[in-house]
Amino acid sequence: MGKEGVRLEREQWKPVIEGLLFAAGEDGLSLNEMTEVTGLYKPVVSQILQEMKEEWKEQGRGLQIVEVAQVYQLTTLSEHQEYFEKLAQSPNRSRLSRAALETLAIIAYRQPIIRADLEEIRGVKSERTIYYLKRKGLIREVGRAEGVGRPILYGTSREFLDYFGLKSLEELPSVDTIFDWAELEQERQELYQRLGVDPAAEGAAEESVAPAEETAESDGEAESPV
Repeated sequence: MGKEGVRLEREQWKPVIEGLLFAAGEDGLSLNEMTEVTGLYKPVVSQILQEMKEEWKEQGRGLQIVEVAQVYQLTTLSEHQEYFEKLAQSPNRSRLSRAALETLAIIAYRQPIIRADLEEIRGVKSERTIYYLKRKGLIREVGRAEGVGRPILYGTSREFLDYFGLKSLEELPSVDTIFDWAELEQERQELYQRLGVDPAAEGAAEESVAPAEETAESDGEAESPV
């Protein structure tokens, strides 16, 4: 084992690795990443993962560890899929949480957007919320960004328009109407700052259009022959 192995016994590393995989979400972790975080040697981490897979299967756990493209993830069992579909379609689960609404609003107004930029705006990790919104069909992967790793770009879906009763993205309301909760005024203003949006300025700009149009109309009337 590496230097950290002196502090923790082998069995004690299993819940640590389980927690790391849970925190990593859909992105998962590679052996190199787990080795770097734990300080264990790569063969040791690999062996612990294999033991966890076998133990979970024997115990009949509802989660499993899978390896996809050299990345390890926690996933549910495929034989339980029908229950997850029922959960997603349940009326009691149809209402979006504040975190989901905030994430969805940022994606809607800044799409296409990568998860890192979304999290920078929100100030918190968002992989679980993104997974939830994808499961509900409200957002989708629209491509890959240029740069290291070519991260996934997210955008809204057709279901998003149906969910909010919109014909197109042009019908999106102003940001101010989405977060119209008086008790969350401070958090709402902080979100505006992170989004770089000033609803008050937008409103003033709209109001300034009316006098200008009225002036133009009055000038036109003055020039028209009697």
